[in-house]
Amino acid sequence: MSRARVGLTAGCLTVLLAATTAAYAQAPALLVLEKGARSLAIFDPVRLEVLARADAGDDPHEVVASADGRFAYITNYGAFSTPGHTLSVVDLAARKALPPIDLGALRAPHGLELAGGRVYFTAEGSKVIGRYDPKAQQVDWVLGIGQDRTHMLVVSGDEQRIFTADVNSNTITLLERAKQGDVSAWTATHLTVGRGPEGFDVSPDGRELWAANSGDGTVSIVDVAAKKVVQTVPVETKHSNRLKFTPDGKRVLVSDLGSGDLVVLDAVSRAVVKRLGLGHGAAGILLAGDGSRAFVAVSPDDNVAVIDLGTLTVTSRIATGKGPDGLAWASGK
Repeated sequence: MSRARVGLTAGCLTVLLAATTAAYAQAPALLVLEKGARSLAIFDPVRLEVLARADAGDDPHEVVASADGRFAYITNYGAFSTPGHTLSVVDLAARKALPPIDLGALRAPHGLELAGGRVYFTAEGSKVIGRYDPKAQQVDWVLGIGQDRTHMLVVSGDEQRIFTADVNSNTITLLERAKQGDVSAWTATHLTVGRGPEGFDVSPDGRELWAANSGDGTVSIVDVAAKKVVQTVPVETKHSNRLKFTPDGKRVLVSDLGSGDLVVLDAVSRAVVKRLGLGHGAAGILLAGDGSRAFVAVSPDDNVAVIDLGTLTVTSRIATGKGPDGLAWASGK
């Protein structure tokens, strides 16, 4: 081989390696909260390898990442006996914890959503939801819900609607924003559903809300426009934990912390199409953006199950630290 050709080959390899490195840098990272280890694990979702871990504070439960993939925000729950009052923050580029956000009198933060560049959260112990503005570095809005154990929330992309699951009140709350002169006002509709609604999701078209009721093994289906429960579906879960629509809206996934099953429903027929036994308890659910895979935290077994949504089979397992639960994507862009 000539010297010129060797130089050309080396140059091509350099470009290829640089392109590969850039692709990995921009690929989404899988964030896994390891509750029992007080840590946030950052995984490569393709190679299923851990890249780094950072401290997540006391009793971390849910996690979201900023739109630019630079920061992760984590609720430090504490539940009833020792309710927390902080949001932990992790710098995902430096892969280290930053000083936590003190929420003051807002106790037992749990559910998290990112919308409009701001972090929405439930404060279960204070019967409110709040919003943290990273630019202003302050909680800039709080709204009382008045329900017991407001645990999870979903915020619409335009921030005009917020939905909450109120576990001990057996309600789903629909909040709608309206302008009254120069003041933003919110109206609340509390819908009675099954016992212990916890995991829930809004369909991709925004028409329906499905709530998994942890206390009676059912799923309540809400017509969002009509603001009423239109159907209750028995799914025979022992303690449902989370519920997620697939990106195409055709299927609904329910994790069962009691049995360890992942229950798959057809969104049109409302029928159970499959039960996948994942282990001793299924918790957090995360969908790939293209709808090809689901990631489900199997908390008691210290792993995340990777599920092919085409075949509805478990294709691999990600070994984690103790007690994986909340899951999120970080864009890396």
